[in-house]
Amino acid sequence: MKQISRLFILMLAISIFSCAERSADSEENKDSTAEVSEKKKEGFKIWVWTGANNKRTDSSYTAEYKKYAENGIDAVLINTNTDPELLSRVTPLAKNEGLEVHAWIMAMNRPGDSVALEHPDWYAVSRDGKSTHDTRPYVDYYQWMCPTRKESREHVLGLVEGLSKVEDVASVHLDYIRLPDIFLPIGLLPKYDLQQEEELPEFDFCYCDVCISEFEKEHGKNPRDFENPALDMEWKQFRLNKIKSVVDEAYSVVHENGKNLTAAVFPYPEMADHMVRQRWDKWKIDAVLPMIYHNFYNEDIDWIGYATKQGVEDLKGRNTELHSGVFIPSMTADDLQNAIDEAKNNGALGISLFDGGALKKEHLDVLKALK
Repeated sequence: MKQISRLFILMLAISIFSCAERSADSEENKDSTAEVSEKKKEGFKIWVWTGANNKRTDSSYTAEYKKYAENGIDAVLINTNTDPELLSRVTPLAKNEGLEVHAWIMAMNRPGDSVALEHPDWYAVSRDGKSTHDTRPYVDYYQWMCPTRKESREHVLGLVEGLSKVEDVASVHLDYIRLPDIFLPIGLLPKYDLQQEEELPEFDFCYCDVCISEFEKEHGKNPRDFENPALDMEWKQFRLNKIKSVVDEAYSVVHENGKNLTAAVFPYPEMADHMVRQRWDKWKIDAVLPMIYHNFYNEDIDWIGYATKQGVEDLKGRNTELHSGVFIPSMTADDLQNAIDEAKNNGALGISLFDGGALKKEHLDVLKALK
């Protein structure tokens, strides 16, 4: 009888502990959701992607940033080609105009990176054995780092850290944080005279020795031997996890320096997973800016709302903001207004515009009226 009593007490204790653990998890998710809900009350945020180089004068930058601020734009994502000194120069100019500054970096795709180019083994390798150090898929600026190899990861994370140390930067903004496109957006296929009805070897990455060795050690099989690698979910997940681990480590790096982590990502998680080995709803990240470039996919403006809603739903319970990204060169003023409405009505906390150079007066009038 005593043994039964002890067993009952033990089971009761385990049950109470499990309930408390589930309750704690639930409270954490509630807190995360509450934080994002609070952001919704703060107003609809407008971002713009733009660039910088050392040839321009300070007055030129000030004029650009003033134009943005006077027309309702809140934040600039600035590509300085990962130059912290240039970022340190332009950040106060933007801040003086009342803009929030984000350091935009091409992460896994590092075209013309002089340090990386000295190390051919750092680069991603296709299923047909070609390295992006020498053979670039689609376009010449596709030079992708392997997300598994220690040296290539540390190189990318070192660049992230350098940008995160710049005073008054709000976040480091990861772009090209993925592997090369296994599938291009359908609207771009004619441009490259391509048909992609299956995963083709020349666009399937990363089959470098380090990735193959690590996967084989974990799973006891070699992806180079697969008859149809697309059917092996462990191999696909391995690569998704490698990109996630780079993001999660970058998150720790930037937060140690008091900054946030943001990223430009593909339209919604399932689509990103399928097209570029990117499952961004699983990442440790403060905000995502999905590039919902509707014309790339032969879609209408209302698709911006659809993709926004997909992303918002997938992020439920996570403390990650979503701000929809749109492609300005294809848009009239009415298109932009409709895009803003679609994003806002489907749960986005803001909209990001690609890019600053494409903004015409008609676009700026829409943004100014919104504010």
